[in-house]
Amino acid sequence: MESQLKYKRVLLKLSGEALQGDGQFGYDKHAVDKIVNEIVKLYNTGAQVAIVIGGGNICRGKNIATHGVVPATADYMGMMATIMNGLYLQDVIKSYNVDTRVMTAIGVNQVAEPFIRLKALKHLAKNRIVILSAGTGNPFATTDTAAALKAQELECDVIIKATKVDGVYDKDPNKYADAVKYDEITCKQALMQNLEVMDMTAFTMCQGSGVPIIVCDILGEDNLANIANGQKIGTLVKD
Repeated sequence: MESQLKYKRVLLKLSGEALQGDGQFGYDKHAVDKIVNEIVKLYNTGAQVAIVIGGGNICRGKNIATHGVVPATADYMGMMATIMNGLYLQDVIKSYNVDTRVMTAIGVNQVAEPFIRLKALKHLAKNRIVILSAGTGNPFATTDTAAALKAQELECDVIIKATKVDGVYDKDPNKYADAVKYDEITCKQALMQNLEVMDMTAFTMCQGSGVPIIVCDILGEDNLANIANGQKIGTLVKD
């Protein structure tokens, strides 16, 4: 089955907000179960899976920086939130009898492994899902940027940015009924039209590396597995 895959090594960018469902904070079991079910379907295709997880359901650095917290401190707090999400996601995925490892860009050795590129590659080769937390390990960098970096370090074939919408639109589909969805778009077009695919730093990295980005609805039935198999789902953004 693996030999028939279009994308054999996948970097999944998953926001923390996806874990909270329709809530305002924390975790929603129903939403998480649906997300993990889709991740396991992707894994069962034979694809090697790495996940970069955000922390917005617990703490967003840019928000608490407005409370008088130094921006660097606020960003480190956000990184800690992604580690909590990584540990949570690890155990939920394990309940599906899938082996996982959490690797972090900042040291918390009592609960997770430090990110070491060759070790991460070994985990992937042993069919373990690798959950990458703490972003890049540096303040002032988003988890989008971490996803762009890790996709290159781990030699991934594609970045799947899993969101609450089914692709990239010319304007916000939640606000405008006449919003037009793109099935495919180039990096240059996305930059010129200021489309919110990823933050600018991350997007520029992806453009330079040639790693394609697919934006899709994380809750779409079989979306992740179908993408690995080469079906056209969501919006493909490529150089």
